[in-house]
Amino acid sequence: MKASLALLAVAASAAAFAGQAVAGSNVGITIRHQVVGCHSWAVGHGPYKPTQTLSVTRGTSLTFTDNDVMSHTIVQLSGPKLAIQGARLAKIGAHTVVVLGKPGTYVFGTKAGEDYTKGVVTKGEDNVLRLVVTVKK
Repeated sequence: MKASLALLAVAASAAAFAGQAVAGSNVGITIRHQVVGCHSWAVGHGPYKPTQTLSVTRGTSLTFTDNDVMSHTIVQLSGPKLAIQGARLAKIGAHTVVVLGKPGTYVFGTKAGEDYTKGVVTKGEDNVLRLVVTVKK
């Protein structure tokens, strides 16, 4: 009986610690240029697509990095209100961080600016970037 209680206590402690580690995590979102669709973004080291979905725990931060040949402004389209400091990513490598402090569904997009250099070639319609993030309680 004592061994079972001790094992239960260890499991509960491990679960609590794991929850804290995830809650303080950071997820990288990278915007890049591509010929078809002009731009797309990736979550972590995942595939580049115009629409991404993500599920995280409260307290997770998102780091948006612009590796595109044009500027992007990060915009919040819906969800619990956030203040996005440095939302305009005005050069290659520019980044901003947002912390998701409340449960709910957040939707982000970008407003693309002009190309930094002349002669950038793309095919087809420009992609509209959307990131849907569900924050669990």
